[in-house]
Amino acid sequence: MIQADLHIHTVYSSDSLIQPKTLVDMLCAHSFIKVAAVTDHDSVRGIKATVELASAYPDILIVPGVEISTELGDVLVLGTDELPPKPWTPESVVYYARGIGAVTVVAHPFREYGMGDLARNYKFDAVEVLNGNSSAKANSEAKALAKSMGLPGTAGSDAHQVSELFSVNAKIDCSLSVEGVLKAIKKGSVSAQVTKG
Repeated sequence: MIQADLHIHTVYSSDSLIQPKTLVDMLCAHSFIKVAAVTDHDSVRGIKATVELASAYPDILIVPGVEISTELGDVLVLGTDELPPKPWTPESVVYYARGIGAVTVVAHPFREYGMGDLARNYKFDAVEVLNGNSSAKANSEAKALAKSMGLPGTAGSDAHQVSELFSVNAKIDCSLSVEGVLKAIKKGSVSAQVTKG
């Protein structure tokens, strides 16, 4: 069983202040969250540095990913260190992710840049039901959406500064590997929770 923050922005997102080294240091210092997904806005440039820094610690895992801005709302792609080909539409992003074995997550569906109920029209793998920057109401609506679509719910702090890291986490029943994380999410062996302590 691992605990992961599946939505984090580094300085490679223009609106984030989190350095890759700081993220790895914070994972080292945390008592139980040892897995983080780097999901910068429309960029994969922060992944290599973060993965390299984390490689010195056998108990820490960085899941490569990206938050893609489609015209209908944001989509997290977990398990890629490359950008999908443009133009970015929900269909094309899902198609790309399927082709490489990555996981697509509807990011904060009921907040700004979220796709809300339009998500029902696409074959996503999961819905972000707990986002650290969303209101309780928006998270509750996201949870209802996931349930009605029969999809697993993930959690991510959506941190843009250090103080926001790990506010929520996903409990995933898997081994400490990117492949294990992706398979477990697809299978539904994941639950979202607020981080305590």
